[in-house]
Formats: sequence, structure tokens, C-alpha cells
Amino acid sequence: MPTIITHAIIPLAAGLALGPGRVSGGVIAAGMALAMVPDADVVGFSLGIEYAAPLGHRGASHALLSAAVVAAILTLFIRPERWRPAFAFLFFSMASHGLLDIFTNGGQGVALLWPFDDSRIFAPVTPIPVSPIGKDFFTIRGLHTLISEMGWVWLPALLIMLIGRATNANDRQKR
Repeated sequence: MPTIITHAIIPLAAGLALGPGRVSGGVIAAGMALAMVPDADVVGFSLGIEYAAPLGHRGASHALLSAAVVAAILTLFIRPERWRPAFAFLFFSMASHGLLDIFTNGGQGVALLWPFDDSRIFAPVTPIPVSPIGKDFFTIRGLHTLISEMGWVWLPALLIMLIGRATNANDRQKR
């Protein structure tokens, strides 16, 4: 799995690319939190839940259906006229977690299609090292993971954000 920090970068960059007229700061913050939530399933290790079980790490909490259900529930707290863009952003934010995890080089894959398919999948290429968990994050291996993520995730996210901001600025000037 990428670091928890990197999971939050995706919705932050997307929200900033879209701009405040499309996504509020509160929805961006909620999206950042949702991008990190799926890894709460690591508590299953201490509860004796097997990694490959549906409720194990990278299981149901990483599924696209889970992202849709959580996004739908959260949009109930948003003004009706903002429901569709908020749902789309929140769904994208939580779904980005599992989608990013499939590009890591370890673990047992991600159950993106659970409950329809219990298969754990990886992308054809897996350039992102798996992040160490807990205190092991503060080691050379953790630093190596962060540096790798800067190239594979942070830099592309920054570029997308800058392009989105420039496009939004051009759109505003044309009006």
C-alpha cells in the first residue's frame, strides 16, 4: 500500500484542479479522509482476521462498491443541488485508494470488485513499493517508499492540479 499521506494527495490535487466553484473545501477535506479510510482494515490483523478474507486487509474496504456506499451516505449531509458533484468526488476519493494500491509491489492484491468477485488484483505494472506499517515507516525503507511515491504519484498529481487550475483560469477569462 502507498503511504497514508500519498492516498490523501489524490483527492487534494483533484479538488484543487477542479476549483472552489466545483468542489468545496469541506468536500475536499472529506475526500482526503475517505482516501485514507480503507486502510483502517489493518486493525483486522490484531483481531485475527486473515489477510485474504473479505474483511482482511485490501478486501471489502478497498472495493469500488464500498466507495459508492460511503459516498452515497455522506452526500445525505450535503445540499441537494450539490449532491451529484459531491457524490462523484467522494466516490472518486475513496475509490482512488484501491486503485492506487493495485500499483504497489507487495501484499496479496486488492479486492476492487468485491462482493461480485473475491479476486485480489494487481495492475500489470507495480512500480510503487509497499509502505511499511507502524514504526517501521520511520526507517530507510519508509523513506524509499515516500521518494518513490513522489515520482509516481505526487508529481503527476501536481501536474494534473496545475493543468486544472490553468484551465479553470482560462475558462474564467473567456466569460
